Amino acid sequence: MTETAAVCRRLVGRTAVITGAGSGIGLATARRFASEGARVVCGDIDESSGKAAADEVGGLFVKVDVTDPEQVEGLFKAAYDTYGSVDIAFNNAGISPPDDDSILTTGLEAWKRVQDVNLTSVYLCCKAALPYMRRQGRGSIINTASFVAVMGAATSQISYTASKGGVLAMSRELGVQFAREGIRVNALCPGPVNTPLLQELFAKDPERAARRLVHIPLGRFAEADEIAAAVAFLASDDSSFITGSQFLVDGGIAGAYVTPL
Repeated sequence: MTETAAVCRRLVGRTAVITGAGSGIGLATARRFASEGARVVCGDIDESSGKAAADEVGGLFVKVDVTDPEQVEGLFKAAYDTYGSVDIAFNNAGISPPDDDSILTTGLEAWKRVQDVNLTSVYLCCKAALPYMRRQGRGSIINTASFVAVMGAATSQISYTASKGGVLAMSRELGVQFAREGIRVNALCPGPVNTPLLQELFAKDPERAARRLVHIPLGRFAEADEIAAAVAFLASDDSSFITGSQFLVDGGIAGAYVTPL
């Protein structure tokens, strides 16, 4: 994190709930939010990594299965009961399992599992967060979609792509629906990010990694803290006129007709 970012305190006094906070983009965002003054609630299904994240940022850990409605409601209730508000929801938990591939080979169980974790969880988190934000008359919801929701994947992962398309469409609708209640909803659309999930996936298939990398004009994968900086912007009042957007942080992929050599 740069020195400039470290002294930026845009989120002082706000309570931020993050799912998938134990690693990758979620962990980087927990750190960024805390550095900007937020009270951070770290939700994760993995108790070890989630608690470690919360301890690091001086926040609250709540173990949560984001596909379980009661547990999701409990996550946001714990945030409100502990800190008195729910100002920011970063609905970030997601999976990209190896058995999610071409539609020709991906089974129904893999499809359902990805939809549950990547799409249904966002529905549940938005549904749980919105009542608190409506009572407050303010709030920012950031839902993790993907650049593949905008333009499709170079390497097929049908369940993941479809789930992120759903997140994008849902975020647009909610952004419009609740705009005049002071609640902004945006879909974060990262390009490939150097996270444990990506590292594991591409270590098993270097050819797949190469097919992805060649399409990025900047010539590299994003780092998690670069995505976290975008999330912090969307969470803050600096983005007060942005809602219902597909916020691309993709190294130029979506803007490239051809990839430069």
